[in-house]
Amino acid sequence: MTLLSQDIASRFAALTLSHLGREYPFKMDLVLNGPEDARAPSEHHPIFHGSFDWHSCVHGWWQVMRLMRLYPAMAEAAAIRQRADMMLTPERIAGECAYLDRPMSAGFERPYGWAWLLALHSELARHDAPWAAAIAPLAAAFAARFHDFLPKLTYPLRVGTHFNIAFALIHAHDWAQDRDPALAALIEERALSWFGQDRACQAWEPGGDEFLSPALCEALLMSRLLDQPAFSAWFHQFLPRLAQGEPATLFTPAIVSDRSDGKIAHLDGLNLSRAWCWRGIAAALGPADPVSLLARQAAGVHLDASLPHVAGDYMGEHWLATFALLALE
Repeated sequence: MTLLSQDIASRFAALTLSHLGREYPFKMDLVLNGPEDARAPSEHHPIFHGSFDWHSCVHGWWQVMRLMRLYPAMAEAAAIRQRADMMLTPERIAGECAYLDRPMSAGFERPYGWAWLLALHSELARHDAPWAAAIAPLAAAFAARFHDFLPKLTYPLRVGTHFNIAFALIHAHDWAQDRDPALAALIEERALSWFGQDRACQAWEPGGDEFLSPALCEALLMSRLLDQPAFSAWFHQFLPRLAQGEPATLFTPAIVSDRSDGKIAHLDGLNLSRAWCWRGIAAALGPADPVSLLARQAAGVHLDASLPHVAGDYMGEHWLATFALLALE
């Protein structure tokens, strides 16, 4: 399996830097409350107005900041730091927070963008710089939204797109453990209530425009919340026939028929996010578990299917490197 290296990190960073500030094309998540709202993306979002949409810009920032920390000697590190100093400032964060205070904004980027913003804050906190402190008010605002939203979410969102709740809670729980114990406890309670009794998952996936595996994201979340024996017991009831290669859908990379179609290009992301999930699940099960080897092999097959296609068309290029980083790291 390909592993992350400085050469790959440099290529990913250069790719993402090329569009972090590229304002157009841009897909707004915006309810117009009046004609005054018909403004340029950068006027609404002083920081996150590149990379085609708000959430892709957020996780593009997460990606380049993480790569800079892991490979400080790579050629792109200076440009990343310079851009962070210019963009990740209290004044610009105040503009992003103001957008959340607008009428009709409660559902903005829920829950995918919320989770990625918390992941970005976690990453920035690992740097010796003022960036995490600057972005802290925005992180607090999204944490508050998780506090409000999760108790009223009666049923889990199991889809394989931005609304998937398990994927969001993986990142939100990572952020909350050291910063918001009440949110961490709420995530644990809701996840166990929704998923704790799931058995014999059929894994009828993928859908035609999905970039997340509902089955594997759920399993990865549970691996973060349960200790090893409890997770192993749950997992082998959730997917009891993996040793027999079933469900076959989880072992088979998705076919991407048209990478210029933004929705169909999501399937490259599915292959990369499955690789990430399979590797995390294998680690949680431990090497003695017979499924662990199958999981690692499945990760490699999925990674090979889409890693060569991270660049090439902007419909994938504006976001796939982030998921490739998850898969490789």
